[in-house]
Amino acid sequence: MESHDSVVARRDGRIGRILLNRPKALNALDLAMIRACTTALETWRDDPHIHAVVVEGAGERAFCAGGDIRAVRQFSLEDKRSDVEAFFAEEYALNLLIAEYPKPYIALVDGICMGGGIGVSMHGAYRVASEHAMFAMPETAIGFFPDIGASYFLPRLPGSIGVYLALTGMRVNGADAVHVGFATHFTPRAHIHALSAALAAEGPGALGRFAQTVPAWTLAAHHAAIEHCFSADSVPEIFRRLEADGGAWARETLNTLRAMSPSSLFWSFRLISEGAHRTLPQCLAVELALTRTTTRHHEFLEGVRSMVVDKDRQPKWSPARIEDVDPGAIAAMFA
Repeated sequence: MESHDSVVARRDGRIGRILLNRPKALNALDLAMIRACTTALETWRDDPHIHAVVVEGAGERAFCAGGDIRAVRQFSLEDKRSDVEAFFAEEYALNLLIAEYPKPYIALVDGICMGGGIGVSMHGAYRVASEHAMFAMPETAIGFFPDIGASYFLPRLPGSIGVYLALTGMRVNGADAVHVGFATHFTPRAHIHALSAALAAEGPGALGRFAQTVPAWTLAAHHAAIEHCFSADSVPEIFRRLEADGGAWARETLNTLRAMSPSSLFWSFRLISEGAHRTLPQCLAVELALTRTTTRHHEFLEGVRSMVVDKDRQPKWSPARIEDVDPGAIAAMFA
């Protein structure tokens, strides 16, 4: 199997291995990486010698920190719409390929896993998280929305936890990832390499042997409050319920939400609410359509500038308050 420099794809015993090999960029996905992963999966789909696929990230810091949104922003600024379209269309096609893959697809997540990283793990049958794993969908902080099929799987997480994670961008550790549904198994970092080797020799049957009891859910004490506040039928009602709660957790959550793009909170909430009633292909199609408006929007251009390019972490949202968001403008994003 020919490999792209930033993706190493090879056969190893009974499995096909995909190594996301861009550690200095926290293995963030660019279009070449997306295409290399797609080629590997399509090559192995009907190969009788490949019984399963294992995907990992190079280095100890990240599995995959997401898509290369800096490049997407630059494409938008230069009005290279075909490049923006190609990136998201091919990324979402890869997500669907993983979800429909006929062989076990196993992601070993040991480090940061955000956005596009969740897209190349969550859609697989098995997601192993270590104590160093950190899952998050931080798109509202950059004026975007939870994509890569998130509008399908987030509303299908237990209760209202998906809405909470989508709007706040809250980070979830490896053990908590199993509790909320991002991961299926918990294996400490010390055993990840041994598990990876065992998968090549034994196939997916090795997962159970290396899985360990999941530590307690750190959000358990706030579960009832999350359910009450984030089951609301609108963003303003979520804010009202948090304000009425008045506790320390609610105040902290309000502060987090107020730092996000108000417009992004609205269009993300609508997307996830409607995704509960769509299939995965339908969700991906709606998300692709939404990229065509959001990536041109001030919120995305400003959010990526602030959080990724200049890193001043002082985005100038417009409008700056949820009270000033025009519902008609949000509806127009979906037209």
